[in-house]
Amino acid sequence: MTWLVRLVGLVTLLLLGASCGKGPGPAEGSSDGGAARAGTPALPRHEPAGAALRIAYSDWPGWVAWDIAIQKGWFTEAGVEVDFTWFEYVPSMEAYSAGKVDAVCVTNGDALVTGNGGAPSVAIVVNDYSNGNDMVVARPGITRVAELKGKKVGVEVGFVSHLLLLNALRSAGLGEEDIQIVNVPTDQTPQTLRSGTVDAIVAWQPNSGQALRELPGSTAIFTSADVPGLIYDVLAVSPKSLAERRADWGKVVRVWDRVARFIKDEKNLDEAVRIMSARVGLTPERYRPLLKGTFFLDLAGGMKHLEKGDGLASLHGSSRIVDEFNVKNSVYKAPLKVEDYIDPSLTAEALRAGEAP
Repeated sequence: MTWLVRLVGLVTLLLLGASCGKGPGPAEGSSDGGAARAGTPALPRHEPAGAALRIAYSDWPGWVAWDIAIQKGWFTEAGVEVDFTWFEYVPSMEAYSAGKVDAVCVTNGDALVTGNGGAPSVAIVVNDYSNGNDMVVARPGITRVAELKGKKVGVEVGFVSHLLLLNALRSAGLGEEDIQIVNVPTDQTPQTLRSGTVDAIVAWQPNSGQALRELPGSTAIFTSADVPGLIYDVLAVSPKSLAERRADWGKVVRVWDRVARFIKDEKNLDEAVRIMSARVGLTPERYRPLLKGTFFLDLAGGMKHLEKGDGLASLHGSSRIVDEFNVKNSVYKAPLKVEDYIDPSLTAEALRAGEAP
């Protein structure tokens, strides 16, 4: 199936509100159970009010990290009931677009895609930015981006990996016309590189790491660490749910701050890795390196990127760059108003209240 047909199919699903597919492990997370770690600042305990907030999440460290709060009972302590449902990434977007969840964990660029398809959202938390987990991985013998000239590169066209590839090529004075792009779903990139049908692939963890492991001598020749801020990962909430349950979403925002600060504290790393690796079925040893390629943001750190600005240091600037990419690559036709997809107010309120130092 060509990339255009795949993309049109996705957009059609978004527009029609199609039923979502199931990712591996359809288990739902729960905010019950688990006492807070001794010495960790705890939020005041409150009684939950209203139905559970429904959040779709998938396999990316900045989103898997929510399992720490789930396992340790921090949502219960905060007085908010939250149901996390595990999906593959694209089905999580489809579930959100179909109204089956109130929020979805996505990149800032893909939030624009679902919004253009009829399901707008508002980013209320910046979980992280990719700091090396997204990679251009080349076969043995290719060690520099410049050596991709005339070569085949496997990438999921129209998605964030495609944007990373364009930045990699630009860094070497190349353009898209200098290589042969082969459209490959991200979860199939490791086997595609191993088969020898392409000279390089572009993928995010865990697929990029799998590609490196399965082809001895392969090399990551460009990563998201070379363009920090190109890929932000956010919690994107339905505007309707945000308006109706603003206080509860504020509690979720404050819980995220607790998660991010827990991970950033070196003494908690072993426990964090144990919880997160269990969610995705990897050993802690295999999972630990993935955290290094993810720059986690607590609320104070996230607020710096939520401020309006140009360039990749601002979520606004980064999203405008992605918006231009989406229009240029016919992901959608007309530019979007990216400011409508970003709401820093809950983060700002938590910081002003002193609840997120």
